[in-house]
Amino acid sequence: MGNCYVIVVDGLGVGAQEDAAEYGDENENTLGHLCEETKVKLPNLQRMGLGNIIPLASVSVASKPICAYGKMREQSAGKDSTTGHWELAGIQLNRPFPTYPDGFPKEVIDQFCEGISVEKVLVNKPYSGTEVIADYGEEHLETGYPIVYTSADSVFQVAAHVDVTPVDTLYKWCKFAREEVLQDEHGVGRVIARPFTGKLGSFERISDKRHDYSMNPPQHNIINRLRQQGIKTYSIGKVVDLFTEEHFTQFRRTKSNAEGISQLLSLMSAAKDSFVFVNLIDTDQKYGHRLDPEGYAECLQEFDRAIPAIVSKLDEGDILIITGDHGNDPTSESTDHSREFVPVLLCPAEKAKQVNLGTRDTFSDIASTAANFFGISETFPGQSMLENNEQS
Repeated sequence: MGNCYVIVVDGLGVGAQEDAAEYGDENENTLGHLCEETKVKLPNLQRMGLGNIIPLASVSVASKPICAYGKMREQSAGKDSTTGHWELAGIQLNRPFPTYPDGFPKEVIDQFCEGISVEKVLVNKPYSGTEVIADYGEEHLETGYPIVYTSADSVFQVAAHVDVTPVDTLYKWCKFAREEVLQDEHGVGRVIARPFTGKLGSFERISDKRHDYSMNPPQHNIINRLRQQGIKTYSIGKVVDLFTEEHFTQFRRTKSNAEGISQLLSLMSAAKDSFVFVNLIDTDQKYGHRLDPEGYAECLQEFDRAIPAIVSKLDEGDILIITGDHGNDPTSESTDHSREFVPVLLCPAEKAKQVNLGTRDTFSDIASTAANFFGISETFPGQSMLENNEQS
């Protein structure tokens, strides 16, 4: 059968969707604005056909792209990583996970505090992750009270200094919040443990110790279905945190995109008839949320430089899909995710129905494509992008 590799460049959008105004994102265009502002050159992604998807100031159209190219529309309500990755796997949500622009209600905070045996929490409102520890880190050190905050996304984030709360304890707190508090009407997409270190004036989040606790996904998804058929499934990066560990034959959490790319290249040397789901988070976590277009551009260039090595490891029967999960425009005034189309590049182009894949109706075309590739008869929302045996 060969291997199917899906690489998600986190936060890589290619322009506002038709419903973006409902999310306040009608002017967002992550990749388009990034190319205008930084003039970033991405020669290998250009050869793949990235510049054929939408007009880009610094990435030209390829006359003979090595990939089929297009963009995908998100059907699920929301614009967060969980929603995006779930739809890629064939799960569509009719209503978004709850968000808390005014902070979490008293009953949620009281239940959390009682369960972890603390008197109170600090903050309890939307906040930037780096700013919240700068503004409240000193009070946290003095009182020991955990810092609880959210964002425009459906997240319950708990920050604690490692000298006050050991990382394992923070994980236990977040697991309790996930399993006992944030369910049903308050079932947020993710509970996120955010340990930090340092001294007053120089607090730093420990990114590789971050841990996400997602809602359990519906069982009908492409990863679970492949495992039931005896096909090996692998997660590299944070994908495993957005599903549950039992979905994967093996998972490898990573500290950076560089490590994620290294892990992928290593796995490609050994994988056989496997589904490999990769998330490269730095574009989103380090640069999109921090409104750093130069950093975002350099991060894309790092990935671009790895493309030849990745493509060279594809065997004749393999396919590679590169996509995103939402937008995160670093040139915007907002530090939040954005409701955007995401790119899709399918390599090699000759395995696709057509080189120009157009605008796909759902992210779940990825799930249908994987089902088609592995000969799974069960259908998922969307359509396969491969030639023959279309799933619909």
